[in-house]
Amino acid sequence: MAGSSESGSSPEEEMRISFANHNFVVPKKEINMFPDMGKWKRSKAYTDYIGFVLTLNESVKGKKLTCDYKTSAPVEKLIMLLNTLDKWIDETPPVDQPSRFGNKAFRTWYSKLEKEAENLVSSVIPRELNGAVVEAAVYLKESVGNPTRIDYGTGHEAAFAAFLCCLCKIGVLKVDDQLAIVFCIFDRYLQVMRKLQKTYRMEPAGSQGVWGLDDFQFLPFIWGSSQLIDHPTLTPAHFVDEKVVNEHHKDYMFLECVRFINEMKTGPFAEHSNQLWNISAVPAWSKVNQGLIRMYKAEVSGTFSLFIHGMWVLLAFIARL
Repeated sequence: MAGSSESGSSPEEEMRISFANHNFVVPKKEINMFPDMGKWKRSKAYTDYIGFVLTLNESVKGKKLTCDYKTSAPVEKLIMLLNTLDKWIDETPPVDQPSRFGNKAFRTWYSKLEKEAENLVSSVIPRELNGAVVEAAVYLKESVGNPTRIDYGTGHEAAFAAFLCCLCKIGVLKVDDQLAIVFCIFDRYLQVMRKLQKTYRMEPAGSQGVWGLDDFQFLPFIWGSSQLIDHPTLTPAHFVDEKVVNEHHKDYMFLECVRFINEMKTGPFAEHSNQLWNISAVPAWSKVNQGLIRMYKAEVSGTFSLFIHGMWVLLAFIARL
């Protein structure tokens, strides 16, 4: 962090002073039609969001999930928030219904979040920035799936990343929190989302089936491949070996994602996860990482379907900060 300014205030303090009188509003939908995508790609919001993803990608390079890192008070509060969401799943068991997928108990679970979202977010954001709660809470609600369709996809994942990005923008999370954002907060978020997906048999939102990278996630593959760059023994060819995955999944996000796929899907890996199978032929993790970033920009952050299935409010918040 930079040193104190001439006024004696730190940059974080000055940011909080600036936002104390900021006019926060409830986000509204900004991307309604395909031509609006140009507006998104040219926006500061898009630049800030992609910059956030790439900054975290660089921060986790070569590091294990189990490495030592600082956990600040806001990080601990966000973990408590996610623990609450997890507890609500235990309190809201699936109901008996004819359909195997899309258990309607998810709507009951979601109604708790819809009712309590602002209270949960206000426990993380300081009182002097309380005006930001109404905006940030929208991202939290968007990040867990759609209660009408009972589905979840990369747009919802992106909404959670946008939620964290916003907390960074207003100074709640800081540069020193970067490792904790990925290894602590985002990893816990993934655990809760996987529990939601399994408990309520959620459908993939906008899935490309065997031609997509994964039914539900994308970011942990990017950050997880960065973790594995220059690994002395593990190469991309190893992640299709179930024994290797089981031995190392607690250290690397990429392998944990593959382990979850192996748990949820049956049959040959090359058939149910063809894109990942193809990636296993890439010679180096650095190349995998670069390719996934390009794919993310093209297929996730740059496609209209993202705004149908999730993060359709990002412009409303980040572009004005």
